Amino acid sequence: MHIFKFGGASVKDAEGVKNLVKVLKTVGYSETLVVVSAMGKTTNALEEVIYNYFNNTKELQSSIQDVKKYHNAILLDLFDNENHPVFNTVSNFFNDLTVFFERNKSPDYNFVYDQVVGFGELVSTSIISTYLETVGIKNNWLDVREFIKTDNFNRNAKVDWEKTQDIITNKTEKNILNITQGFLGSDANNFTTTLGREGSDYTAAIFAYCLNAESVTIWKDVPGVLNADPRFFENAKLLNQISYREAIELAFYGASVIHPKTLQPLQRKEIPLYVKSFLNPKDTGTCVSKGVDLEPETPCFIVKKNQVLISLSSLDFSFIVEENISKIFNLLHLYKMKVDMIQNSAISFSVCVDNNYNNLEKLLQHLKAKFKVTYHENVSLYTIRHYDEKSIQNLEQNKSVLMKQLYLDTVQIVTK
Repeated sequence: MHIFKFGGASVKDAEGVKNLVKVLKTVGYSETLVVVSAMGKTTNALEEVIYNYFNNTKELQSSIQDVKKYHNAILLDLFDNENHPVFNTVSNFFNDLTVFFERNKSPDYNFVYDQVVGFGELVSTSIISTYLETVGIKNNWLDVREFIKTDNFNRNAKVDWEKTQDIITNKTEKNILNITQGFLGSDANNFTTTLGREGSDYTAAIFAYCLNAESVTIWKDVPGVLNADPRFFENAKLLNQISYREAIELAFYGASVIHPKTLQPLQRKEIPLYVKSFLNPKDTGTCVSKGVDLEPETPCFIVKKNQVLISLSSLDFSFIVEENISKIFNLLHLYKMKVDMIQNSAISFSVCVDNNYNNLEKLLQHLKAKFKVTYHENVSLYTIRHYDEKSIQNLEQNKSVLMKQLYLDTVQIVTK
């Protein structure tokens, strides 16, 4: 089988949905499973809905209606008849969303988040599946939550591979085009879980692994994997070939084109991953596979914004050794801080982290009981793979460098 993944930018409007059809007709869709994200910025809009549920209930229904209106506009552009059943299907999803808020008793933000944001993918795939039928492309709509089973770690659930493998192997009809959602799974109690932000790529890899797929193709609005994000760096270059190892390194450091967890299941079965443009589907794009590490050989730039740099020193000038470091990492784990860079000396320890769960204040209070603590919020962490002196100099120009580390083929720089 072939696994395709289309992100939100590719289906942000009716023209995007029509272009998805064009891509399928251009490259073929026999024995294919298509994973689709929420349309456009729907996930961001649903995050606003969740915010209103907890903090601004007067705006809750209004924010839900905004999301519904956005999808209704796409429906009106795609379907001539307003009495088409797809309008009811989409309306029912939003009714379910409203009912959830009325009945929910959980104060846990992360649980609520997972139950709500998944509506974006459910609506987008329902619209696309129905539209494909109207243009003569038979397909099977799958609820991915019935196929990918996870633990109950909301917003970053871990896949139960044994159960997932069994379900996907036995319940996927391979001889028809399948349409399903990215990003989602479900736990043992059938509550919706999510696989981490940008987890739709990971969904594609899970299906590819379980179905022994021939390949995975991620369709993007860029020509392939670039050596830098063109939003932040000038003169980005297309990478034609990347080895699994190099791609995993890039993903680990935060390259946004490929989700960090996506590559591992593909590498285990040596399933090639292609990143191609949905605007030019016949172009070769980038291939991630066994083989040459990087072609062409060039520095690769990655930036993570809105990081927190925390610096600790011992109160009594004692060494920060294994026991202290172990306690620090236990606290980072306790408060769900993703560690992106560390540096330590005899009496100091610095760490650059993602504060995704907004636990910074709790962490700092805990750390201040044992250490002298300083911190900088809203810093940027830059990583250069295969760096040279010129690339470092250009990056540091007009920036205040707070921390810097050089390895054999990687440099990391924290700037304010």
